[in-house]
Amino acid sequence: MERNDDLPLQQDLGPAFKLAPHQHPLVVSLLQRHASMLDELSRGLGSPLHIVLPQVFTENVQRFQRVFAEYGLTGTILYAKKANKADTFANACAKLGIGVDVASIGEFTKALAAGVRGERIGVSGPEKTEGLLNLALQHRSLIAIDSMSELQRLVALATSSGTTARVLLRFRPPSQASSRFGLTATEYRAALECCASQKSGARLEGFSFHLSGYSTEKRAELAGQLIELCLQAQALGFKSCTQIDLGGGLPVQYVDPEQWCRFLQQDAPAQYHAGKTFSGFYPYGTIRHGADALRDLLDYPIEGGTSLAQKARQHGIDLVIEPGRALLDQAGLTLFEVLGVKDRHASEGYAIVTVQGSSLSLSEQWFNSEYLPDPQLLGHTESDAQVFLACVGGSTCLESDMLTWRKIGFPAPIQPGDRLVYLNTAGYQMDSNESPFHEASLPSKVVVELHDEASALHWRLDGL
Repeated sequence: MERNDDLPLQQDLGPAFKLAPHQHPLVVSLLQRHASMLDELSRGLGSPLHIVLPQVFTENVQRFQRVFAEYGLTGTILYAKKANKADTFANACAKLGIGVDVASIGEFTKALAAGVRGERIGVSGPEKTEGLLNLALQHRSLIAIDSMSELQRLVALATSSGTTARVLLRFRPPSQASSRFGLTATEYRAALECCASQKSGARLEGFSFHLSGYSTEKRAELAGQLIELCLQAQALGFKSCTQIDLGGGLPVQYVDPEQWCRFLQQDAPAQYHAGKTFSGFYPYGTIRHGADALRDLLDYPIEGGTSLAQKARQHGIDLVIEPGRALLDQAGLTLFEVLGVKDRHASEGYAIVTVQGSSLSLSEQWFNSEYLPDPQLLGHTESDAQVFLACVGGSTCLESDMLTWRKIGFPAPIQPGDRLVYLNTAGYQMDSNESPFHEASLPSKVVVELHDEASALHWRLDGL
């Protein structure tokens, strides 16, 4: 995210500049009214412990559904399953009638077992295995084709099994010339010819693309170009070519935007353990996010003042989105038990806290970046008091195993046995990189439901 030099700098920032994470009302209730239960669950089920909140996931899905309805569009939502492995979110997809985007046999079978119909499963990823392609064929799933060889293998499988594959052609945009994903213009033409000559084996239903980053302009303009490809394909006889898959790229706002801009203005290596530096950060304080980011995409003028939504509606094009992080916004948190504290305030000005677990349960740390929203000290209400400055490390033998390189100002001295809470970790953070390193067990996931302020907390272990 770019700096905003128009915002006044906060005075006397020090190394503990605050990045207070947003908290959904359900999360507030958990931390304030049910802290003892969270502590008990953590002690009983181990550290780290992931808490997942399907109620919040459902709210997020419904926001996206309302946006499509407001614009009079046939919108298809495919939850990007790679963003979180919890079965409860796949279960919620089945109940809500939305689809799931998968890229492996494991993800596919989990989606089916959760009750998601095969026709609502999208299959992406490069050079899919024969097993995955066969599953997709038998369940009539939508398959995004990433290469000519993959298309040829799929057509051969479809022909031998007497089925017809539902296909999207994944287009590599000129702006992503170095990307390893998608078909070049030459490959696209060859794929189109293959679909034309093998109509019994492949039914072309539309196009998709891979686009890194969060640019509304680039995503909308590419979508407009793919609508034109659909119209051209229809003119060639591909009447079923009526879908455009926009992918993900709908950002989440973790912290207040003004606080985020001020943080960027004063960020410096001195604020991190060992003077750590990073190549960049996720835009934690993005202004437009979630369903509002989808609105911006639909409203974007792609040609002559015509918006993407208007063009899609005019030509009967179904817009497909694959949100992962955006559907998981506020739908999970992670607790870590404090094992020990090296209090070096007298010599170095801060402490080093070691927790049970590792940064493998906080995936951002493995992309030369930092998960920046402040961790919370369970049982202590958030306040302006910052009496204990500390970074947070994992319990492995790796020097680089830091959950938080940044020196955080906690409201009270941290002691062994305390619990640190990392908020909003459901989207890509809690389990993308987890492994049984040091023969440690994979962390448990607990599904929590809380219906109102007066109701009791209900929990169960995640599973189908």
